[in-house]
Amino acid sequence: MTSGHKASTQKKFKCHPYVFLNQYLISGTSDLYFVLSLSLYPVSLYASSPSYFRGFTLIALKEGREGVTPDDYAGTFKLIDESDTQFMTNCPPAVTESIPRRRTRIQVFWTAPPSGSGCVTLKASVVQRRIIFFQDEGSLTKRLCEKDPVAMTEKPMQECCACGTAKYRVTFYGNWSEKVHPKDYPRRANHWSALIGASHSRSYMLWEYGGFASEGVKQVAEYGSPVKMEEEIRQKGDDVMTVIKTKAQWPAWQPLNVRSSPSAEFSVDRAHHLMSFLTMLGPSPDWNVGLSGEDLCTRDCGWVQRLVKDLVPWDAGTDSGVTYESPNKPSNPQERIRPLTSLDHPQSPFYDPSGGPITPLARVVVERIARKGEQCNTVPDTIDDIVADIAQEEKEEDNTPETCIYSNWSPWSACSSSTCDKGRRMRQRMLKAQLDPSMPCLHTQDFEPCMGPGCSEEEASTCMMSEWISWSPCSASCGMGMRSRERYVKQFPEDGSSCTLPTEETEKCVVNEDCYEVVCMLSPWSDWGECSVSCGVGMRSRQRMLKTPVEPSLCSDELEQVEKCMLPECPTDCMLSEWSEWSECNKSCGKGHMIRSRMVKLEPQFGGMPCPETVQRKKCKIRKCMRGSRTSDKKKRQEASDRRRAKPSRESVAEESSGPELFRYTITDYNDLYCLFTSCVGSRRVNIKPCLHLLSEK
Repeated sequence: MTSGHKASTQKKFKCHPYVFLNQYLISGTSDLYFVLSLSLYPVSLYASSPSYFRGFTLIALKEGREGVTPDDYAGTFKLIDESDTQFMTNCPPAVTESIPRRRTRIQVFWTAPPSGSGCVTLKASVVQRRIIFFQDEGSLTKRLCEKDPVAMTEKPMQECCACGTAKYRVTFYGNWSEKVHPKDYPRRANHWSALIGASHSRSYMLWEYGGFASEGVKQVAEYGSPVKMEEEIRQKGDDVMTVIKTKAQWPAWQPLNVRSSPSAEFSVDRAHHLMSFLTMLGPSPDWNVGLSGEDLCTRDCGWVQRLVKDLVPWDAGTDSGVTYESPNKPSNPQERIRPLTSLDHPQSPFYDPSGGPITPLARVVVERIARKGEQCNTVPDTIDDIVADIAQEEKEEDNTPETCIYSNWSPWSACSSSTCDKGRRMRQRMLKAQLDPSMPCLHTQDFEPCMGPGCSEEEASTCMMSEWISWSPCSASCGMGMRSRERYVKQFPEDGSSCTLPTEETEKCVVNEDCYEVVCMLSPWSDWGECSVSCGVGMRSRQRMLKTPVEPSLCSDELEQVEKCMLPECPTDCMLSEWSEWSECNKSCGKGHMIRSRMVKLEPQFGGMPCPETVQRKKCKIRKCMRGSRTSDKKKRQEASDRRRAKPSRESVAEESSGPELFRYTITDYNDLYCLFTSCVGSRRVNIKPCLHLLSEK
């Protein structure tokens, strides 16, 4: 790398001279980008310690463009922290600092441009100590090129040409543990939900990157419930061949000597050669692992023998939480399914400022355990597909040296001629050991003439069998058990007769001879307990008990199950601000009052406590008012007396019922006011006769 040049060098771009310093780095999620509508990609600019920067500019340009016209810019930026970043006033496509200050890192989101835009260059500038440095290449310049959407589920390009059917076993190995993923690992209630999937046709996809989650996928992703997903799968009818299901795992990780990994078997054929599944890691907002549209049909018209995939988490796009135990926050609008990255959010448990890959959370192994029906692949899977050690030993003369140890002969192949013309057929055997290196070991292939079916009196060809598939796990985790293996018919007799050779074998197996067999008898599951919360989202559990007197650690069966439960929303009480300071007294002298108030910050919801008073008043007395002259004081008292007499509450007006003449009376003794209003006041008029002794005519 070369060091940067001072800002006196000629600008190359319209918005800002771009810079390069060895200690600064611009980081994106990948050197390749793919286009997903509404997808956001984190872009970080950070300085390695002890360096820092005060200002910056970040921009994305189409490759080879100078930033002179709006069409030169690629994609759009989205601000994460508006207090730290903003769009430039004189260059809206560029992002810069909101306030100049010392900083070591900023992050924004970038949306990829439409498909067909080609390569994009992300360029940044940094300002340190009022000096701007720039360079076109280096750690502050990152080139991103468009490619096929690797995070879109790849659908098979060709129709499957395999014949017959194949049977597979899928085994799920969880690797999500506190040791491997220590950040914020949920020690309580960590688990894998029940695995749900299917073998299906090309016209149906359970889930796919870049698509929207169905209701069934949402319920698996958020609640770990496979019920709706299984219902959706079974509704697809002819598009589905086998529903794949395994039990949930509580806790998420256990040693294999404590509990075997969950597995399930399924079948595929030419029309249903894809396999998909998903399982939720819990607790989480809507995070899962799984396979989508995995093709088990090979290009040479055979069936995949073994498939191993490491699984990283993906987001179903239905909840916007960023941590394992984030509160429910539905995504509105719903987002597309996407893989999680190590730069999604600083609070994410998978966050890594360097943008490295996420350590896989699980591994899935798909193994072919049987094939049925006529197989049409032209290229054998292994040499054992041609040379099979069959149980029946052929008893015939063989002139090979005794120092050469061979396998048994394979069955005769089909005749090279399907008519009555002469052809050849072949059989093979393998050299297992050569005891004398000086003695050559020949004759590993044998040929003989043949003709098509019905053209000779020779015996019908024998069945051609595949090699034996590996033994299944022992049925016992301790002591004596059974295991089995299978093989299939590769070629039936030409006369159409059935094969009598065995296609399955079983044998005894022993696991840990020193142990004794433990019989674990369990009671039925209890009813689900009460939800752990009275409102909102909580957990509930159910238990069962061991009926046999053994240590619980010796039994691999789970004794407790936990699941999420949802109750009505929790009441939200009224939330008020602090009281303001008391106001000044409303009088400059004498008695008065002053007030204080507070604001409603949050209105009560769902039956929460109502808001109490928001205004309070109290008396205040500043000082006594100064008195004037005796004459003016007397005048003021007289005016006050007149005002009191003029008030309706201190007067009673009577109207004679027999004429228009109006008499005015005043109350002489205010203690008799009660009598006046209880005895003298009617519904509309004042009847003063019963109370004349209380009044004096004015």
